[in-house]
Amino acid sequence: MYTTGTAFLEALLETGVEYVFANLGSDHTSIVEAYAAARRAGRKVPQIITAPHEMVAMTAAHGYAQVTGRAQAVVVHVECGTQSLAGAVHNAAKGRVPVFVFAGMSPATMEGEARGSRNEFIHWLQDVFDQRGLVRGYMRYDNEIRVGANVKQIVHRAMQFAHSEPRGPVYVTAPREIMEAEIPPVTLDRARWPAIAPAALPPEAPATIAKMLASARRPLVVTSYLGRNPAAVEELVRLCRRLGIGVLESVPNHLSYPHDDALYQGGQWNEKRQNVALAEADVILVVDSDVPWIPQINRPSREARIIHIDVDPLKQQMPLWYIGAEQVYRADAQIALSQINRAVESLQIDEALVRERRGHYERRHAERAEELRRLEKPSGDAITPEYLTACVGRAIGKDAIVLSEGVTNFHVIANHVGRTQPGTLMTSGGGSLGWNGGAAVGVKLARPDKFVAALTGDGTYMFSIPATVHWMAKRYNTPFLQVIYNNGGWRAPRFSAIGVHPQGLASQGDDIGISFEPPPDYAGIAAAAGNAHAERISRAEEVEPALERAVRAVREEGRCAVVDARV
Repeated sequence: MYTTGTAFLEALLETGVEYVFANLGSDHTSIVEAYAAARRAGRKVPQIITAPHEMVAMTAAHGYAQVTGRAQAVVVHVECGTQSLAGAVHNAAKGRVPVFVFAGMSPATMEGEARGSRNEFIHWLQDVFDQRGLVRGYMRYDNEIRVGANVKQIVHRAMQFAHSEPRGPVYVTAPREIMEAEIPPVTLDRARWPAIAPAALPPEAPATIAKMLASARRPLVVTSYLGRNPAAVEELVRLCRRLGIGVLESVPNHLSYPHDDALYQGGQWNEKRQNVALAEADVILVVDSDVPWIPQINRPSREARIIHIDVDPLKQQMPLWYIGAEQVYRADAQIALSQINRAVESLQIDEALVRERRGHYERRHAERAEELRRLEKPSGDAITPEYLTACVGRAIGKDAIVLSEGVTNFHVIANHVGRTQPGTLMTSGGGSLGWNGGAAVGVKLARPDKFVAALTGDGTYMFSIPATVHWMAKRYNTPFLQVIYNNGGWRAPRFSAIGVHPQGLASQGDDIGISFEPPPDYAGIAAAAGNAHAERISRAEEVEPALERAVRAVREEGRCAVVDARV
């Protein structure tokens, strides 16, 4: 039979889907049958990756797309599976990561009117009024397949949205009878469904921006996710080195500037302090940033002139957002920066001013580097997060891809893990925890030649569904290193409470429901589920030998390694 399910799998393959991260249910009978038929006939179809938990399916697709730029498919069971995706959907939406999500629907008939009609009690319980509404606020596009004849048009249109800026997840549903319907073979010219071409700055803008940056006393670039495109980083480095511009990463979810470059001024997360570079800047170019600063704590001078370039400058999914920019442009970072670089070439540059700026930022960079080295030194027997992170950076090498989900140690990981290349450090881009484990599986599927390290808090480790993650890693041969920054529970809620009530009762150290004592055997979970190499350490002298054994297990034995470090 050639059914809607058959055409659906063909459409996924046509749009570049290599993997279907699947949590199958009674609504997917046509897809299961189409897969069986394809195998029997020797036809190519996307590979199914069985994901025992939907959250991990979505995070794996998320990680794959972060390093390739290509959406993969996630297939889940009706509204129940859709709701199990919840946090991962948030991350893909906020991180602008393309993912194609398909969920079946309960059959629309109940007396055998069509193949696929209701034949199990669950079909009544899983029939809801607005299944797509569960995730509509997060999706770039959602639709229902109502007739098999245009299934490919719907899949290709959904992928257009997923891959057009601002990119993100898309959601398609279909009742079981529609997916089971026999239809004539569907052909489609895939070249007629391109993503929207990236936008450039308007003609007069590059020269205006170039002049403002060139004449400023303390120009500064602030960015958060420009580094998702390595070519944009190259353009930013070119601009900053030519004009002596400092670079500040604010809540970065990609490495957007080489951390060892003398113009790099570090990153700012939730630290309760005013950033000096931001305060003294007189012209600020904000490029691809959702939170360039937190005004209550850390803000630019009121006299600073602000320019904003972003793929989503309106922040259309954020009800409250503004930064007081006098110029705002919707443009692709790489294209916009290349335009500004060309405009700089035609300017009369004050080289003395450039040298002064460069010298100023270089001194600040050197002071910061010295402070980082001081913090990375071991302090007695205890394992500090700074020391642990520096040891991880040395153990895995410069080319390894680091997935950071340390929450209260986000800034520590970014500062001390020693990444200098675009594409080697990233976070989920959102605020729902549990991304790192599944993302590591997805990244390793996409980049099997790369060493992948997931650095996670103990809370985020538990959020990641580690039993599912490590079972999948073993089955699909995606070994990675996972290091747990174990501080005994959820530290972030205490920090938040203290931030609002600095002298409150919660600040006095009492148990406020965030402790994980007695601690689970975190590494043992991975060993049981996926035969991972497992270690627990609590003294500084144990760190380097444990990491050496863990890295060897990943590189030479081809299995995951989990190091549970009490920090």
